[in-house]
Order: sequence, then C-alpha cells, then structure tokens
Amino acid sequence: MKQLIVDKIDSLPPLPNSVLELEEFRKMPSKEPLDLLKIIEKDPLIITTVLRVANSAMFGFVSEVETPSRAISLLGVNFTISIALGSVIQNLIQTDLSAYEVSTDDFMFSCNLASNLINTWVAKIDKDLKEDLLLPAFLQETGKFIISDIITENKQKEEFQEQIAITKNLSSVEKEFVGYSCARITANIFKHWNLSHNLIFSIGFVEDLENCPKEYLKKVKILEIIKILADIKNPLSDSNIQRALNKAEEYGFESETLEKAIESIKYKLENDL
Repeated sequence: MKQLIVDKIDSLPPLPNSVLELEEFRKMPSKEPLDLLKIIEKDPLIITTVLRVANSAMFGFVSEVETPSRAISLLGVNFTISIALGSVIQNLIQTDLSAYEVSTDDFMFSCNLASNLINTWVAKIDKDLKEDLLLPAFLQETGKFIISDIITENKQKEEFQEQIAITKNLSSVEKEFVGYSCARITANIFKHWNLSHNLIFSIGFVEDLENCPKEYLKKVKILEIIKILADIKNPLSDSNIQRALNKAEEYGFESETLEKAIESIKYKLENDL
C-alpha cells in the first residue's frame, strides 16, 4: 500500500506557474492587493473559486461580490492566497471523493469552514499564528483525494463507507484501509511539490503529537481541533462540536473562545437558509 501511495503522489503533475507565483508572493513581507490581483487574474479557475467563496453563506457579506478586487478587499490578502492555492492544487489532483460519498462542493465547504474557524477563533488567540495557519487549515484534507482514488481502485468503497458509518471517525478508517492518516499523505503531497516547511510540518503531525517537533505543537493542536469541526462528512455536527471543545480544553485553549467562534459561524449559515 505504501508503494501505491508513493506512486500516486509521484504521478501528480508539476505545479503550474500560478502556484509558484502565489508562493513567492506569499513569502513577501509586504503584500499589495493589486499585485495579488494581477497574479490571480491570469487563472479563470482561481477567479471563479475566489468569487464563489466570497459569496458563500459562510461569510454573509451584505451585497454580492462581483469582482476579484472586491473579494480580496473583503476576504483579505492572505485568505485569498489560501483560496487561490487551494483551488489550483485540488484541481491538479483531478479525482473525486466518491469513496466518502461527498462532492467537491462539500469538500470546498469544509475547506472554507476550516479557514473561517482560523479567522474567527485563532485570530483571538494569536494574530501571527492565524496568518501561519490559514493555508494549512484550508489544505489539510487534500490527501483525501488520493485515499478516495485508492479505495475506488481497490473496489473497497462499500466496505469503506460502512466502516465510516459505524465508527464516525474518518481518520481511524483511513488508517485502517490505506495504512496512513490523511494528514501524513497530505504532507507528503506538499513535500513532493517542495512547498513550505510550515505547510508540511503543521499538517503532517496532526494526530501524531508524540513525534511532532516542539515548535509546531501549538499549530498542530489547533489544526486537529479545526479538523474535527470541519469534518467532511459531518461539519459542525453536535457531536463534533463537543469533541472539539473537549479537545480544546485538553490542549489548554479557552473553550469559551472557540465556542463563540462556532456560534458566530453557525449563525451566519443558519440565517442564509
């Protein structure tokens, strides 16, 4: 199974220029919205995704966001970069999530939810940490595309889905079927593409605190809590909210701050229905 995962990752196409430009821009100490606009306007997929995210119920902006420049202004430069990178990377993998019985729209909702939790919760804890975690939060479940592909090829979809329904814990089922966590596979995808160490290490040690380098521990703990709340099958379910709050207390975070962030997001979503 390990070799199959390695082969899947090795067969991924190289990153396009748009991702390389975004990565370089992301590393710049001073980021001008106009410069970001020039980069993303070259890629219609990025523009479509950014506008769709900006107009989603998750953010609840008063009027429709019709232009990418307006989206950047409302979402912020760093969040827009995360969306842009995420849309291109997910498109590169070019597979579906049928093994999980979810659509790519469901996946994007989960990614947006994860990033929104960073914006509303982590910003209250540490603003610098918020900027470091926006992209990892948005991309940490990318490995699910590889896992779904392997499960489908091995004709194990029905068995995989049955186990998910029984255990309600995606991570444990993923490990059982492919031998590795989604976090580990995602980290290796980004290692293959030579992306930043922050992205690789922050994601790679989620649910593996024993082996996590000390300087990444806080980030990894936060991403684990985000992962629970943005579960692709049951985002913001009552049971997952309780699990996340319990985990926050276990890790020494104020659960009240997290709870308020969850309530704020749920309010926006419920009032858009």
